[in-house]
Amino acid sequence: MALALLAIATLVLSGKPMRFINPKTDYAFKKIFGSEQSQDILISFLNAVLYEGNSVIRELEILNPHLGPRIRGFKDTYLDIKATISDGHGQTETVIIEMQVLNVEGFQKRILYNAAKTYSNQLAIGDGYTDLQPVIALTIVDFEMFPELDQLISRFVLKERTYLTDYSSIYDIELVFIELPKFQKELADLETLMDKWLYFLKAARKLESVPPSMEAVPEIQKAFAIANQANLNAQELDELEHQEIFIQDQRNSIKKALSQGIEQGIEQGIERGIEQGKLAAQRAIAQQLLGVLDDEAISRTTGLDLEAIAQLRTDDPLNS
Repeated sequence: MALALLAIATLVLSGKPMRFINPKTDYAFKKIFGSEQSQDILISFLNAVLYEGNSVIRELEILNPHLGPRIRGFKDTYLDIKATISDGHGQTETVIIEMQVLNVEGFQKRILYNAAKTYSNQLAIGDGYTDLQPVIALTIVDFEMFPELDQLISRFVLKERTYLTDYSSIYDIELVFIELPKFQKELADLETLMDKWLYFLKAARKLESVPPSMEAVPEIQKAFAIANQANLNAQELDELEHQEIFIQDQRNSIKKALSQGIEQGIEQGIERGIEQGKLAAQRAIAQQLLGVLDDEAISRTTGLDLEAIAQLRTDDPLNS
């Protein structure tokens, strides 16, 4: 790690611009926040987004600190980081962290399923239910998940539907969502530790140096060092490139599907409007002929069937 920081210092002194990997890709996110050297980074990040920057988390163990094998295809859109966190006073929780860039079908149910599975899998044969510890599922999404809500962070827990009473004194399962598109602050506007971490997630790839205000936070400086492309080998860079291409292809597929759906909807709407307009004209003409012609003659004149004409007479007793 010291060598990575030294590399950044050398580049700064040389005046050459730096290039950082995109923290929102799965491989990069896990490398920065979930690898063996990331414990202090993850503690700082979780304290920032879960506990308003307060040092609640004192101890943390990353349960799967090794990057998985290269996997091509749809599963590249997410990878978990799982850790146990402790406040240093005996309170322990399990946290699952995900970075999700694509709003895919079934995503919300999958988050709930993973949280529930993590909660239930704590017990071995013979363990009591009192041994269960709370689970937090923290999900950072690169799209708006709850457009009806104004807040950047949404937290969901078990409550009674009418009176909103908590199910228990502790939140056994809590779902926390951070919607990155709702974070609109620029570099000069950053105030809190959470601001700086979210700015890192959104803007690191576009930066050419570590901003002084963020460099003052050791854990963020370390995150930039890990994200520095100069510290990655060819295989890691190749993996990141493939993930970027995959994500872009998926986004283009979604855009194309939406565009085709809109075009089809417009065509169907026009056709439906023409049909509805034609029917309204037929009914208007038939209405004028009710007192003049019999039903069969009205049908031949307007094109309406006899059942429709009979319904018009029922609706207008004066012409029946």
